[in-house]
Amino acid sequence: MDRFKIRGLLILIVFLVGLLYALPTFVGEGNMPDGWIGPKTPVKKGLDLQGGMHLVLKVETIKAVEGRMGNIISGLKDEMVKKRIHYRQVDLDGSDGIRVVLRQAQDMEKLEDLVGGDYPFLVKTDTKNKDTVLFRMTPDEVVKIRDAAVSQALETIRNRVDEFGVSEPVIIPEGKERILLQLPGVTDPERAKDLIGKTAVLKFKLVDEEHSIGDALAGDVPLGSYIAYTKDGYREVLLKKRTVLTGNLLDDARMSISSGSSASYVSLTFSREGGRIFERITRDNVGKRLAILLDGKVYSSPVIREAISGGRAIIEGRFTDTEASDLAIVLRAGALPAPVNIMEERTVGPSLGRDSIRKGFLSILLGGVIVIVFMVIYYRLSGLLADLALVVNIILILGVLSMFHAVLTLPGIAGIVLTIGMAVDANAIIYERIKEEIRLGRSAKMAIESGYKNALSTILDANITTLIAALVLFQFGTGPIRGFAVTLTVGIVSSLFTALLLCRWIMEWFVFSKKIERISI
Repeated sequence: MDRFKIRGLLILIVFLVGLLYALPTFVGEGNMPDGWIGPKTPVKKGLDLQGGMHLVLKVETIKAVEGRMGNIISGLKDEMVKKRIHYRQVDLDGSDGIRVVLRQAQDMEKLEDLVGGDYPFLVKTDTKNKDTVLFRMTPDEVVKIRDAAVSQALETIRNRVDEFGVSEPVIIPEGKERILLQLPGVTDPERAKDLIGKTAVLKFKLVDEEHSIGDALAGDVPLGSYIAYTKDGYREVLLKKRTVLTGNLLDDARMSISSGSSASYVSLTFSREGGRIFERITRDNVGKRLAILLDGKVYSSPVIREAISGGRAIIEGRFTDTEASDLAIVLRAGALPAPVNIMEERTVGPSLGRDSIRKGFLSILLGGVIVIVFMVIYYRLSGLLADLALVVNIILILGVLSMFHAVLTLPGIAGIVLTIGMAVDANAIIYERIKEEIRLGRSAKMAIESGYKNALSTILDANITTLIAALVLFQFGTGPIRGFAVTLTVGIVSSLFTALLLCRWIMEWFVFSKKIERISI
């Protein structure tokens, strides 16, 4: 097989693969015939085309700083006890400070050595009292924690959205504390907001059964205990303040259904370390109640009957299947480092999406028809060949978008419309060069070869500069700008393929095989 036939076979393969992936988009989802072995999903549509949710979330990063300081206070108290540093009080001062009141002023030097060694980012601030000292977190450390909180929140929300099953979401940072979230195709906004916004801090605490809940409600709360509420808010539970196990040691969480009562619950699997801690807790507290809390609310507080090995536990709470499934999702994805608030919310209805699609494809159709008619009138049969390349170009664009699971947005449709005009631009340059060669008396074969050779540098210069601009838009743009850049990039590459390879091969086939001496151009 000669090189000409091999080139034609490769061009045919590229076209057939593109058609294979583009066909579901033309036919429609769910309309592919039975036994179809190719891809069955059309090009995915963005938020502006199929409807969904647009949210702007603000991460309360100051709460992340407070949480970090709370952990430091807890660790500092344990270390002070070990090093025999006697204190009256260790409290949070603002969001980034710790105030320590010592029982003996002579312990001040030991305290400063402890803090300087374990927490070098805490700076001592002078106070008037000799037995009181204030440590303040450095501004650099505060910024570091706040930035980390946004990054972690971004990753956690992305994990939750992926588990939720949203196709092609947009999740990107916006400014220092905000996250832009677009969820195409979401039909239950309230469920989505609850899933995304739940902090999901899982804790295990022992129930304080040594003291009366009635006395605690009357104001006599025992030292080391506090009053918590069940998830429905109707019942109080007296809990020990000390957390015996947290969700950080969780490996997996799944929704399950009880075989006896058909009730839904969440089954938990701990990591190896978490399993050892859980076994020790249950072994040392047989006969006592262990409360399971999520975001400070008691979901269940079962009695420990025996030591539980294997690192497994369950959360019961009269869940519906949806509630249990969503709870498992947020536990698997991990807790948010700080609360998030919805600053902006927009819902795009499917009717607006359908109208956008209709108008977008109408613009593609009208633009294509105008270009096709012009090319046939101006370049005759050669113009018809360029029109064929234009149709192939659109098929390849949709095929590539489907192949790489790219999202088609309204700006993306604008990129396709622009590509339609650019697709015949290369053909027009080539045809003008061929006409010049014909006027110089060249044969059809010589005219085609010289025309493509002389036009190549001009075509590559124009398209490569446009391609660079499209890549810059994709790299630094967001949302709609990226959608435009994607279709423009794919369109440029596709138009180069159809103009420089497909059209040339067909013209050479007519001239070489059919022995045509005169080109209709």
